[in-house]
Amino acid sequence: MRIQRPFPDELKFDFPFAETFEPRAHSPQPAAQGSSISLVSSVTAMQTDPVSEKQEAFTYDAVSTDVGKRLDQVLSARISECSRALCASLIQNGNMRVAGCIKKPGYRVRLGDRICGSIPPPEPVLLEAEPIEIEILYQDDHLIAVNKPPGLVVHPAPGHRSGTLVNALLFHCPQLGAINAVLRPGIVHRLDKDTSGVMIVAKNQSAHNHLAAQFKSRKIHKEYSALVYGEMESAAGAVTRPIGRHPVHRKKMSVNSTKPRDAETLWQVEKRLAGVTLLKVNIKTGRTHQIRVHCAAINHPVVGDPVYGRAKLSPKMPGAVLTVLSQVSRQMLHARRIQLSHPVTGEYMTFEAPVPQDMLDVIEGCMINELTGAHT
Repeated sequence: MRIQRPFPDELKFDFPFAETFEPRAHSPQPAAQGSSISLVSSVTAMQTDPVSEKQEAFTYDAVSTDVGKRLDQVLSARISECSRALCASLIQNGNMRVAGCIKKPGYRVRLGDRICGSIPPPEPVLLEAEPIEIEILYQDDHLIAVNKPPGLVVHPAPGHRSGTLVNALLFHCPQLGAINAVLRPGIVHRLDKDTSGVMIVAKNQSAHNHLAAQFKSRKIHKEYSALVYGEMESAAGAVTRPIGRHPVHRKKMSVNSTKPRDAETLWQVEKRLAGVTLLKVNIKTGRTHQIRVHCAAINHPVVGDPVYGRAKLSPKMPGAVLTVLSQVSRQMLHARRIQLSHPVTGEYMTFEAPVPQDMLDVIEGCMINELTGAHT
């Protein structure tokens, strides 16, 4: 495994505070009760689909541990190749039925319910593989860790049909096209376009489901470096304000949303600079724009954030610092470390990505003694 330091040796900081944000110990999830559905040898009998031999069919009789649970929940727990979202879609489309009848994904399963269905082959990915250079930190048959550079969109969306990380991954890992996600094959989490750092991508559907479950259960440890405006009043703290869509500007997130979701951000001072502070940030939840929104909410917006940050440039700052900060063109936020359990071996793994040069330049430019104006 390739492990990299978030900062080069010459920028290592003396950090007097204890490391308080240790990753939680991994506890393997207990196996689901009852038999799982195999698409090669089903629980009761394999059915041959007369319409398409490419569709993998199954029949399953509900057992006592399934009673009262949602249909999509039961099936996703029994079929490792099928996520809950995919199960819900297939149920709605009639690909999975109870006693031959179409049910809703939220149908409550009864003892002895005979559930029959088929999983169609993955839709062809309507994306082109592009020879975009990406830094691969680690890869095996099940996952790949990459260092996403700033400015690279993670997956296609309106206005960004090409030139994304997904296009690059399809070039380096063609097997991603077999994962049931037409526009986001393998993607289990995201970083904003102008946020840099380590990302984990699944190489097959089973790994995708396992990693997605770790993210959902908050068993994955994520650590960021954030350069924020102002001087923090304390050495560490937490922001727990819920986050949701902005009540007026629907493309923005806000702590004043009418429908917020819980969010928790832990921060710790790493270096106090001229007019700005370098933080180590851990997020316990993964809300859209969470770090940027929470930093802005405590009046310390991320430097360079064009959406949530307003440049807090003071005439008291050294001239060289004012020059550096006025030229920042993106948010100074970097995903420097991620820790997770391997989807197959269960090994607890750590991946790190070095801070990009543009962010290092800003940090160095702010390392100035406020009294003498000299670089420290």
